[in-house]
Amino acid sequence: MANLRDIKRRIKSVKNTQQITKAMKMVAAAKLKRAQDEITEARPYAEKMAELTNSLAAKTSAESHPLLSGIGGPKVGVILVTSDRGLCGGFNTVLIRTMDNFLKEEEVSEPSMFLVGKRAGDHYRRRNANIIDARVAGNGRPQYSAAVEIATEMITRFLNGELDEVHLVYSEFKSALTQIPKVQRLLPLAATEEPEESVAKGAATEEGPSEILYEPSSEAVLASLLPKYVEVQIFRALLESSASEHGARMTAMDSASKNAKEMIAKLTLQYNRIRQAAITTELMEIISGAESLKG
Repeated sequence: MANLRDIKRRIKSVKNTQQITKAMKMVAAAKLKRAQDEITEARPYAEKMAELTNSLAAKTSAESHPLLSGIGGPKVGVILVTSDRGLCGGFNTVLIRTMDNFLKEEEVSEPSMFLVGKRAGDHYRRRNANIIDARVAGNGRPQYSAAVEIATEMITRFLNGELDEVHLVYSEFKSALTQIPKVQRLLPLAATEEPEESVAKGAATEEGPSEILYEPSSEAVLASLLPKYVEVQIFRALLESSASEHGARMTAMDSASKNAKEMIAKLTLQYNRIRQAAITTELMEIISGAESLKG
């Protein structure tokens, strides 16, 4: 009977855990919907900002702005965006592994880290890493002011010569089931030349001339856009990682709820078998007692 009590206690415990995982899944699903709407709205703006900035950078010399100059170097700064809490599957583990692999491939021995999210801070503090700053991601919607603070810190260090290049590591949201870790170079801005085919195609359209005129000049417009470009890319990374975290947590809690359901079914079957065996044993004892009385 003690065995039956233990199994019954385990069934009750697993049911309580299942209720918690179901509730966490519902909360994550509600947060995911808001986060998904936010990144869907912000992503086109960030992509257009990157397109315009790259286009201007390709038409100007690298010496026209300090954020364009430089080809990299040993002093590498990395911004890593993780979550504050766990229970989201391998979300944080994949991001940290991606960052470690990147540093290993680039042969960076002592990177300067700007960590967003408690999980990243805890991980690299235990390894005595060179941390510029570490802050929590927060439970609510990522704020643009946080992106401005991070961008200002990294730009200042880059201009002062403390950093030769700055990279951004975050999780790009695709769906609740798919989050892709990404490594993006922020500084110095790598200008990409526009393909000649696209220029020719633009000249052939009826929308207007392919060459865009900037006032007062393309250099001045680029100078005002570059800091904003860094801020927008960091803000996009914060939004992408927030949506990815909620998607990963919803998926993880859904799997946990299903596993709890399977465990409850197995424990119930085991409970019923032991109970049936106990009843059968009692019946056999009663029958044996009755037969002995007859004899």
